[in-house]
Amino acid sequence: MRWLQVRATVTKDQVQLAETLLESLGAVSVILDDAQDQALLEPLPGEMPLWDQVVVTGLFYEDSDVEQLEDFLSTQLPGANVHHDYLEEQVWERAWMDHYEPIQCGDRLWIVPEWLSPPDDNAINLMLDPGLAFGTGNHASTFLCLQWLDQQDLKDKVVIDYGCGSGILGIAALLLGAKQVYAVDLDPQAVLSTQQNAELNKVEDKIWAGLPEEFEQQFPNLQADVIVANILAGPLMHLAPTFATLAKPQALIAMAGIIEEQVEDLRQSYAKWFNLHTLGQREENWCRLSGERLASV
Repeated sequence: MRWLQVRATVTKDQVQLAETLLESLGAVSVILDDAQDQALLEPLPGEMPLWDQVVVTGLFYEDSDVEQLEDFLSTQLPGANVHHDYLEEQVWERAWMDHYEPIQCGDRLWIVPEWLSPPDDNAINLMLDPGLAFGTGNHASTFLCLQWLDQQDLKDKVVIDYGCGSGILGIAALLLGAKQVYAVDLDPQAVLSTQQNAELNKVEDKIWAGLPEEFEQQFPNLQADVIVANILAGPLMHLAPTFATLAKPQALIAMAGIIEEQVEDLRQSYAKWFNLHTLGQREENWCRLSGERLASV
């Protein structure tokens, strides 16, 4: 069996109408995608930003009347580029899994999807179920943080992974020698994913995972040897005083999820408490900023 995909490339003002039309025509599902490779960064709480040009795709049964569908959409959506193609039936779970491959992050660390065998049995292999939370090692900002962790001496260190996502950074820190990790995230799904991945790597007894308010209530006086945060520039700037409180004197810190144009503003936001002196960069303009907590302020 095949599926019919009818696509309409529209302006963001037409998106809601295009969705409604496709649903009224019997679409099994409707998805939105970027038509022009336009980056969307840091939406404010409650916002759902859209690209300037959006591809709205309706999925229909193969025997649907494609000519009638396209004619109707073209009439109702002036200026829209309407076209179609067919999608072959496949085992979707298998197709999703095939997207991932082991990733080497530095000299010692590999990130390995749990259904694959490690390429190097002698390496430090972090087995990962990507699940629904952010953080697989594929994104440049996650890779930059993993690479930084691989370069550090983490033996017996206390680490805070703020914005933990899948838990990949905190778990990597434990496998690299840290004695305890506190993983914090706003998303309950991320907390669950972190706990599950910790169990998968047999480090669940060394990691605490929870929401920010739970962390503050349970560990009001905690200070860490290492802080790693893969979020975005806006939240990172807001968190500067919090990280200053959580970091021991001369504690190490690494932050990613920032682009090159944001680096200097972030450095200035932290200058009162941290010496951020090392810049790591990867493709697509993503950067990592790292350094250490000042001994005294």
